[in-house]
Amino acid sequence: MNTQRIPRRWLMLALGTAGQTAGTTALYGLAYLIPAFREDLGVSLAGAGLIVSCPVVGVLLGLYGWGLVADRYGERLALGAGLSAAAAAMAGAACADGTRTLGAFLILAGAFGSCVNSASGRLVIGWFPPDRRGVAMGVRQASQPLGTALAAAALPPLAQHGGPAAAFGLCAVLCGVTGAATALFAVDPPRPERPAGTRTRAPYRDGSHLWRLHGVAAALCVPQFVVTGFALLFLTGERGWSAVAAGAVLAAVNLAGAVVRLLAGWWSDTAGSRIRPMRWLAAATAVDLVLLAAGAARDSPAGTAALLMASALTVSTNGLHNTAVAEYAGPDWAGRALGVHGMGQHAAIVLVPPLAGALIADRGHPPAFALAAVCAVLAVVLLPAADRAPRTAWTTAPGGPDPRGGAAGAAVSRAWRAGSAAGGPTARR
Repeated sequence: MNTQRIPRRWLMLALGTAGQTAGTTALYGLAYLIPAFREDLGVSLAGAGLIVSCPVVGVLLGLYGWGLVADRYGERLALGAGLSAAAAAMAGAACADGTRTLGAFLILAGAFGSCVNSASGRLVIGWFPPDRRGVAMGVRQASQPLGTALAAAALPPLAQHGGPAAAFGLCAVLCGVTGAATALFAVDPPRPERPAGTRTRAPYRDGSHLWRLHGVAAALCVPQFVVTGFALLFLTGERGWSAVAAGAVLAAVNLAGAVVRLLAGWWSDTAGSRIRPMRWLAAATAVDLVLLAAGAARDSPAGTAALLMASALTVSTNGLHNTAVAEYAGPDWAGRALGVHGMGQHAAIVLVPPLAGALIADRGHPPAFALAAVCAVLAVVLLPAADRAPRTAWTTAPGGPDPRGGAAGAAVSRAWRAGSAAGGPTARR
């Protein structure tokens, strides 16, 4: 591989996206194995949901630590070491004998694999200027629906022929390959020069802006994981689709979700705001989930259509709130801020699969979809009034990560910030 011919910023974006895709498939794609868990392991729906939650528990435990590693020692070390260790844990899950051992290995896989949540976003943002970060992070965040699409397309057939162990084996290979590639080719982005011994003030001391963004992300995780976690079950159990057909269709709509994230990132770059597009997309998600709940209650084909649309809409804002958090936290705190951001999300979603599974088993799908709609409305209410400018600039040194370079690149970045005087990134309300 001749990395010299690839512009460095795009290579870093490719590595961050690949790592996030592998992590998503391994840690969040296990919901597509729920039928296999029930058949091969003999567990209940709630028990299968608990297995699906095990990697999420591990992610919750590891997020802040990997953010600290990325802030202090660099993204290359965090991603290379974390993904390689996650590969070993997934290999252990493939060989596990019993649900308790399986759960332990999946928790370890989540703890190691959480490096992609804290470090890959840092790697991407550090190499792109403000007027291109929305699209760049849209590409990186598109890795999540891409990983989910890969899981939907590949894991059910593998489990059907080789059991859950075959699916875990694929996850181990994906994490191992991307971890090795990152260790070999990743380059940490330049950082602002500071006098020795100086420390940057924690961004959490400057008001509630970051906390509100954390709350928005946590609220939006509920509809995302209600839909992705139980879409396959809804299509097979309520609509009579085969598991393979449902997996193929869900893979296609998850690819559409990747496109939606790219468009959302472009929208935010053009508007000079992360908050305004987030507000509109969260509102659209709430409306669609109301239609989904109504369609599911009446056994209407409109419910199926709303479910497929929700698979794309519920992931549309992820790139925006991650970018907003990292931009405001600045280069000295972005890893830890993204870690806290992820902890808030995973604290919310760790309970979604088992609780939603129990609710669906007792009352059916409509109440679960209606609850997801309420959480989307809560996100709209929690959003800050406007973006806030970062206290410490990401691109400060000449010849830094701004791909346009020099005075021209700095002028573009200043124009993006100044172009939002009516409520964009420089607003402080």
